[in-house]
Amino acid sequence: MTLPDERYRAVVQTEKFLQEILSTPRVPKEIKQRARSLLRHYPSTWNMQEAARSAPEVFAERMEDVTRLIAQYEESKTQ
Repeated sequence: MTLPDERYRAVVQTEKFLQEILSTPRVPKEIKQRARSLLRHYPSTWNMQEAARSAPEVFAERMEDVTRLIAQYEESKTQ
């Protein structure tokens, strides 16, 4: 089960990973070109904040502990 805040963090951390690839000297040129291509249209911080505001059930910057427990409980009932 992936919660909205976990999904949000995954997107943010993926951007950081792609940026690391670009700044690592021993990464092959083809890999760097692919990372650069992916980052070209990657969602900005503003885009992610808007996504969290517009669709909090999909993306959330953070979740309250109680909300997280309820979401985990609800998810466990459907499995």
